[in-house]
Amino acid sequence: MPRQRAFSLTTGTAFVVLIALICGLTLNGLLQLQALGSQIRTVVELHNRKINIITQTQVAAHLRTDSLFRMALANDPFERDAYFHEFNRAGFLVGSGRNALRQMGLSAAEQRSFDAQTRLVNNIESTQAQVIDLLNAERSADAHRLLVQEAIPIQEAFNQQLADMRNLYLQDNLSAQQLAQKTYQNTFLFTLVFGISAIALALLIAWRTLRAASLKSRLIREQMAALEHSRAALREEATHDPLTGLANRRLFYDRLHQVVRHAHRYGGKVGILYVDLDRFKDINDRLGHHVGDAVLTEVAKRLTVNIRDSDSVARLGGDEFVMLLEAVQGRQDCIAAAHKIEQALNANTHFYGLDVEIAASIGHALYPDDGTDEDALIRAADAAMYRVKSGSESAQQHRLPFQ
Repeated sequence: MPRQRAFSLTTGTAFVVLIALICGLTLNGLLQLQALGSQIRTVVELHNRKINIITQTQVAAHLRTDSLFRMALANDPFERDAYFHEFNRAGFLVGSGRNALRQMGLSAAEQRSFDAQTRLVNNIESTQAQVIDLLNAERSADAHRLLVQEAIPIQEAFNQQLADMRNLYLQDNLSAQQLAQKTYQNTFLFTLVFGISAIALALLIAWRTLRAASLKSRLIREQMAALEHSRAALREEATHDPLTGLANRRLFYDRLHQVVRHAHRYGGKVGILYVDLDRFKDINDRLGHHVGDAVLTEVAKRLTVNIRDSDSVARLGGDEFVMLLEAVQGRQDCIAAAHKIEQALNANTHFYGLDVEIAASIGHALYPDDGTDEDALIRAADAAMYRVKSGSESAQQHRLPFQ
């Protein structure tokens, strides 16, 4: 019981650990995937959008400068007016891009860069306004000189700042991708370790469970074998004499009942020999019970050896034995069997270095002549045995006067 309780405790603990591993694996996977999704959203939705806005702002800034430059070169008022409208539209795109970038939120470093760009944008707008004023005043040479010396360099500085910011976002984008890759690798390794641990623990639990089941199955088989052996021993004890191993009174009556029924159905005859040892009490008292038990065992062997396979021998108790002779022709078969048994019992016998003479009085009964049921047949054979024992034993043993 303690061993079984310890096994149950160990198995239960292992199951709890296995469940904890599975729950931890699931929770970690969900958390890591959530973090990975957040990082991907940061890369895709934030960084890439900022990069696109900056790129569009750069294009619009280049377009604004190009429109202004072409305006300075154009001589036709209508052509100059068209470039002016393109200049204004590009300026609107630059402003819209910067507003969109600011609304997305900026870090401290991004805000400092954005403020520097604002100052450049103010300078650019002021210088470009001067260029336009000079063009409107038909001072093309002064406008061209101001455009080349101040407006374009300031525009290039602004473009460079946009490029620097774009590169910063590209680096952040790359860092986010690397972080996402690292998160994926950590999640993969963590899941792999937890999965292998869970599988190993499950295999260990299965092995221990199968081992315990095998041991319990073997124990059950052993207990069943012991129980069957015990049942066989009980059946043997209930139906056989413990000293000689012969059938006891109960089993003999059962066999006799079956044989009588068979003989009654098919019209056969059944013989019974009742054997009672002579002077057995004297052997017990004079030589000891151990010698008496040896005599009874030897008698049982000799009776068993000197009957047919279809016949049976039983010990009724004490020194009384009974023999069942099946399918006999008549009394002569019983007398012949009794004579054979008497000769077998009269053989020389040595027990513990002592010569012991074994003699017996044998009576017989015949079905259906002497009785039609078990009790009647046993009483008839017993009465015949006492008639033999009441006369001169040795003479009557040889003559066997059953009648």
